[in-house]
Parts: sequence; structure tokens; C-alpha cells
Amino acid sequence: MDDQGKKQGVKRYPPFLKNGFSLKPGLIPFVSRSFFPSVFTVMNMVCGYIAIVMAGQSNFATACWFIILAAFFDTIDGFVARVTNGTSDFGFELDSLSDLVSFGAAPAYLAYKFGLENLPAYAGLIVSSLLVIGSGLRLARFNISVIDYRKESFSGLPTPAQALTIAGFVLWMKAEPVIPAQMMHMALGWLSTFLAMLMVSKVNYDALPKPTVEAFRRNPLQMAFYVGAVFCVLMFHAKAFFLAMLLYILLGIARSATMVYRQWQT
Repeated sequence: MDDQGKKQGVKRYPPFLKNGFSLKPGLIPFVSRSFFPSVFTVMNMVCGYIAIVMAGQSNFATACWFIILAAFFDTIDGFVARVTNGTSDFGFELDSLSDLVSFGAAPAYLAYKFGLENLPAYAGLIVSSLLVIGSGLRLARFNISVIDYRKESFSGLPTPAQALTIAGFVLWMKAEPVIPAQMMHMALGWLSTFLAMLMVSKVNYDALPKPTVEAFRRNPLQMAFYVGAVFCVLMFHAKAFFLAMLLYILLGIARSATMVYRQWQT
């Protein structure tokens, strides 16, 4: 960007947004193309809000499933935007705001109500706020990282992955409380801090691949792993869901550590 562009504060977006709003007519004359994906983005936000309400009423399992449903809508809106050619600046900003509600505020409040409020003094509020702060910083960094942008990977743990990890942990502890109740707040506190640090870190994580023939051809082992993870979740439910997310997190850390080690060796 030249000096004139910097002075004017021109905002550039990832390549697939083409720096602006599409002026092509929509499928329905009086409805823009961005309307269709935005419906799913709003549903993502609504699910996040419902999850917050459910957590406040101590309906923790319901709150977890609404966070999972929000992640589903977050995936669908991008797919619909590509199919309808409805990507826009408005949709990009709305998606980030929705993600902050569903994958920042909702899991943070869920963690607080499920165990962190039992920490002494205001420690529970401080630790749970780390998830909101980490999510906000992570989303803000993504919104401005337009140079060398790659859809295949992310720098820092994606906010949906953090939220799904918290949801998976709570579902597991509700179904099989393997951690004593008096230790739950400590375990959840360390987990929340760990996830918040990963979101603002430089650890690289793969974007979840689309289940297409091309994806299986290019990365057969990776796709086989994801299929196996989905199968385990369907078979073992809550426990496998959390463990699958934990494995995804650890694989990103291991890969980044390997890359750093190789660079140091050279």
C-alpha cells in the first residue's frame, strides 16, 4: 500500500473478499447476495446468545450444544457465501462480531458459571475474561492480516476451536466427572488460560479441510484422521469430542515446535 493509501486509511481484506461489496444483482431482485450468508451468520450470533442464557440458568449441556450449533452455522455461512457469490465487507465484519459473541463471550461465561466462579475473590472473573480478550485479539489480528493470507492455515488457535474445546470439556465433565468437584475450578482455570494464550500465539493451525474428493486426494492421511475423529465422536460422544479438540491443539503445537527447531538447526 502506498503512502496516499495509508493516509486515507484504506482497509484491505483477504483476497476472497475482493476489497468491496459485490454490485451484481442477487438471486431475488430486491435481496442482495450478501443476505443469504448473513442469515446463517446471524443464527451463529443467536446461538451464542442462547448459550450465554442457558449457562446463566445452569443448563450447561444445553449451552454447550448451542456453542456447537453456532460453530456449524459459522461453517455454513462461508459455504453459502461462496455458492451464492455473496461475500461482502458487511458479511466479513458481521462474521467477526458473531464469532466474538459465540466463541468469545459464550464459552467464557460458560466456563465461569461451570467452575471458575468458585475461585477465590475475583480470580474467576479475571481468568474467564482471558477467553474474551484472547478471542477479541485473535479476531482483530485475523481481520488485519491480509498480507500473505492463506486460507489453509491460521496463526494462533482459531476462536471456534477454543470454544469447542471448552464445550467439549464441560460436556465430558457433566457426563463423566472424572475430576473431583473441588478440583474442577482449578482444572478449568488452567485450561482457559492455556487456550487464551494459544489464541494470541504464533502457533500455526490447519483450517479444517472440506470433505471433497480433491481433499482426500491431496491429503489422504489427514482426511483419514479427521474422518476417524468424527467417527469416535459419534461413538463415544462427549469424551471423544474433547479429546479430538485437544489432539488438534497439540498437533498444532508439535508442528510449530518442529518448524522452529528445523529453522534453528539451519
